Amino acid sequence: MDTWQLLLNGFATVIQPANLMFAFIGCTLGMLVGVLPGIGPAAGTAVLIPITMSMTPTSAIIMLAAIYYGAMYGGTITSVLLNMPGEAASAVTCIDGYQMAKRGKAGQALAIAAIGSFIGGIFATFGLVVIAIPMSRIALSFGPPEFFALMVVGLSLVMGLASNGCA
Repeated sequence: MDTWQLLLNGFATVIQPANLMFAFIGCTLGMLVGVLPGIGPAAGTAVLIPITMSMTPTSAIIMLAAIYYGAMYGGTITSVLLNMPGEAASAVTCIDGYQMAKRGKAGQALAIAAIGSFIGGIFATFGLVVIAIPMSRIALSFGPPEFFALMVVGLSLVMGLASNGCA
């Protein structure tokens, strides 16, 4: 139950007017970056880190998260309107979103993408809240043998995916 209290404390921090303003500004900047071709959300967030250098740590993290989220949505805008995904995550949006835009329903396509993203983000946040503590306990119990096993599995997967499939 302590996890839910911490989540509510986090929401109380975000609802402060200054943090809401930073979230709005970050989301707007993120959308502007996301619309640019070739600059993905991670690169856009990295480029805009200097903006947050004079902020408090909490406000800076809120603004960087909003920049990232806005950049993800900015890629959806180009997918729907121009049939060019801004990043890989919005490539599927080109399939139906652009067809809706050609029929004059671009606003509906953008709204569907935004609402779907919001609902997915809410479920992901609550899923993270539920699974974070049990997963952290498992991760903290890892020792050298488990790390070695993870490295072997990771390298095996990389080798298998990088090979041309011929035995």
